[in-house]
Amino acid sequence: MSTHLIIQRLQQVEAVMREHGHWQTHAPAAEAFNSTQPFCLDTLQPLEWLQWVLLPRMQALLDAGAALPQNFAVTPYYEMALPPTTPGHAALLLTLSQLDALFAPPDV
Repeated sequence: MSTHLIIQRLQQVEAVMREHGHWQTHAPAAEAFNSTQPFCLDTLQPLEWLQWVLLPRMQALLDAGAALPQNFAVTPYYEMALPPTTPGHAALLLTLSQLDALFAPPDV
């Protein structure tokens, strides 16, 4: 798995979010990160989770040279969580699926 390609995909997710007005300048309240639910369903909006949880945690793992998740896939959640009217919907789903593809199990 290419670290460079993962970084590129993470940057693409950020770029799509910025391009379509989803990038926030202020972090959610600290309590929002105390969720025990997947994707912080009870405390963060889906795009907030991408910006404030997924992107920084993936970058931290890469920076630390730590093991990366296996069989990683967030696109199915976003296909359900984001209404089709979300600005940049198709571009965001495409970019997330490209990120997911880097973590897909090899074909047998």
